[in-house]
Amino acid sequence: MPPVYLVVVIMNMNKDVLLVLCSCPSEEAATNLAHLLVNNQLAACINIVPGVRSLFSWKGKIEQEDELLLLIKSTGQAYPELEKTIKKNHPYEMPEIIALPIHDGASDYLNWVQENTCIN
Repeated sequence: MPPVYLVVVIMNMNKDVLLVLCSCPSEEAATNLAHLLVNNQLAACINIVPGVRSLFSWKGKIEQEDELLLLIKSTGQAYPELEKTIKKNHPYEMPEIIALPIHDGASDYLNWVQENTCIN
C-alpha cells in the first residue's frame, strides 16, 4: 500500500486585513491624520513611527527628508475611502500610500481590526 500524505494548509481567514504605509512630514501632520482615520473607523490602529529618513527623486531632483511613518491597520473594504481621506487631508502633493495584504497574524488581533474598521 502506498504511503498516505496529509497536507495541512493554514489559511488566514482575515485576508481582508491590510497594512497601509504612509509617510508624514511632521508629528502634527501624522497625529492629525491618524486621529482622523481612526475616528472615522477607516483604521483600527495606527502606529506613528518617528525618525524615518526618506531619500527620493522628486521633480528631477534627489531629495532627503526626515519623516514619520504611519503603520495603518485597516481592511480592503475601507481602503478606497481611507486612500481618498489621506489624499484630501495630507500636506504632500502626492503622499506615499502603499497597501500590503496581511498574509497571517494572530487571529484575535486580525478579527479586532476588522471589527473596528467600518464603512459608515
